[in-house]
Amino acid sequence: MRPLLRGLTRTLLATAVALAAAGAHAQDYPIDPPGAEPGKGPVPPAGIALPELLAPAPELVTPLALLDRLVVPGTRLQLEWRPGGGISNAEIPSPVIVARGAKAGPVLCLVAGIHGDEINGVEIVRRLSHGVDPTRLSGTVIGVPIVNVFGYSRGSRYLPDRRDLNRHFPGSRSGSIASRIANAFFQDIVRHCDVLVDFHTGSFDRSNLPQVRADLTNPDVLEFTRGFGATVVLHSPGNRGMLRVAATKVGIPAVTFEAGAPTRLEPAEIAQAVAAIDRLMIKLGMREDPNAGLPLPGETPVLAPEAPEPAPIFLDSRWVRANSGGLLISDVSLGQRVLAGQRLGKVIDPVSNVERYILAPVPGRVIGMAQNQAVLPGYAAFHLGTETSEQQAVQEAAAPGPTPAEAVAEDPEDRPEAVDVEDGEDYE
Repeated sequence: MRPLLRGLTRTLLATAVALAAAGAHAQDYPIDPPGAEPGKGPVPPAGIALPELLAPAPELVTPLALLDRLVVPGTRLQLEWRPGGGISNAEIPSPVIVARGAKAGPVLCLVAGIHGDEINGVEIVRRLSHGVDPTRLSGTVIGVPIVNVFGYSRGSRYLPDRRDLNRHFPGSRSGSIASRIANAFFQDIVRHCDVLVDFHTGSFDRSNLPQVRADLTNPDVLEFTRGFGATVVLHSPGNRGMLRVAATKVGIPAVTFEAGAPTRLEPAEIAQAVAAIDRLMIKLGMREDPNAGLPLPGETPVLAPEAPEPAPIFLDSRWVRANSGGLLISDVSLGQRVLAGQRLGKVIDPVSNVERYILAPVPGRVIGMAQNQAVLPGYAAFHLGTETSEQQAVQEAAAPGPTPAEAVAEDPEDRPEAVDVEDGEDYE
């Protein structure tokens, strides 16, 4: 019996070895699967197109290194920024909110509070930074709602030495406190941006219609301005030391977004700015367009609302001044279109009880205006913009004209200190 079992065992082992050898032999010379043409390889599974199999894998999104921290894709993290060198040891840190998207995309930086009393921008950046969903975001949003914590904590536009921080970018590691803060912020934050929006308001009791200010002679900046929906765009080359000028110079397209007046929160202007940035993120491919999706099975299709009208561009603008001192009372509002000769407001002398009218010298739209207040002769009261096409705006912007320094020389009394204002009386 045992010899019979031993013989059967040898037979089974020999059979197993032969089958294994046949399998190894078949792996060396694979045959085409059923349904494939000889020599042309396998057929893709049903329902999957060949291009999908050959498509490259999605770009890997890595953590973002910022301020000695790593922000993981699909998450939001609030960091703290302080300029080095003991500049702000006694001050609160600037909050930096980073939403790192789960998908690859550009880095959009939203900056406010460079002037400490311009709090509309503070709320705009706070709302956008905390409102975006990083799990559905392509790219990264870096929001800094308060850059100038010195001015913000005191309700002041300026730094403690009364310097304007927005005249010192990109700054330097030595020199004034403004220059050192500007340099630290530029290196620590701005250098990580792909595009940048700097939020401001009117200054010194003046209010601005929500508007984008940009150097339209720069093709990258011009393309950037096309993403803000129906927001007014005003060509302005800017002055040396402004954040948007310094950022653009190093290859980061940047604009200034003006909205409202300082020292107050204005819900309508804030909402308009937030909506404009939402449109911008859709244009940049960072968010999905909620109106572009198809209805789900069984749902009734809903017509998408009409796309916003192209952004009007105001190339030429001028301030209309009061010719007498007294109490300014406006007859128009921001955004209103006016005709040449139309009354914009009046100045009342409370001593002599004399009223003097301020008339529009040209037709246009009110894009900035002073609040009702006591004024002196020569005070810039109303900012009028003349609408034009984008093509004409670019042509006029590229035409030879006086440099900012030359423009100052034309009317030095309008420009206190060293090239400290833009557009005559409209600080940025």
